[in-house]
Amino acid sequence: MKERLAKYLAHAGVASRRKAETWIRLGSISVNGKIVTEVATLVDPQEDRIEVEGKRVRPEHVTYVAFNKPKGVMCTLEDPHSHNTLTEWLPQKLGRIYPVGRLDKNSTGLLLLTNDGELANRLIHPRYKVDKIYLVDVSGAFRSDDVKRLERGIVLEEGKTHPCKVEILNLGNKISKLRFTLQEGKKRQIRRMLEVIGYEVKMLHRVSIGPIQLGPLKEGKWRFLSPVEVSRLKTAAGLGVQVIIREK
Repeated sequence: MKERLAKYLAHAGVASRRKAETWIRLGSISVNGKIVTEVATLVDPQEDRIEVEGKRVRPEHVTYVAFNKPKGVMCTLEDPHSHNTLTEWLPQKLGRIYPVGRLDKNSTGLLLLTNDGELANRLIHPRYKVDKIYLVDVSGAFRSDDVKRLERGIVLEEGKTHPCKVEILNLGNKISKLRFTLQEGKKRQIRRMLEVIGYEVKMLHRVSIGPIQLGPLKEGKWRFLSPVEVSRLKTAAGLGVQVIIREK
């Protein structure tokens, strides 16, 4: 069964579909020994020999993992300045998978990892409107007027944040508890938004990405997503679901 070359490369874990399309235009990819430059090129993964800069691309199992990130863990596979990276918490048997977006070092909770480049790109990009929900503790009594201010968007160095949803869960004199629902993920976004309006974040914990809930997964532990979860996640991101999922 034929499919677009860029889509195949994304599902093979080579790159996101957008990056694959760029490589095609640049003439970096060949099919059966011939350079192709048309983004609409169709291939049969079972029959065609596909190479990126002379290296053959072979289909790999697509892996989807949920991880409960502890505080202090860096959301990277390698960092010469840190010894507490994801590589130290995840087994080698998972193969080449990458975090979908990031949680900063001091934040905790749900992190998805996959080698499905197209899905990862859609989950991160605000265009696809996939909700990410966070529980946040801030210092002091939270002013109700600031809810609308946050929801309208806060101007950061790189631009104004997209509209979001903010709920006050518990109002206290020393600590207030909030729930944020975002569809984007600028660097340290929630912390920076709150800092602009005068609050310090004491705790930030992500509990869901789209339909995927952190649930009872213990801190520092990981699990494979089930086929049903992957189907729901892809539906939320506007993608089809016909993939081979590694679960063992």
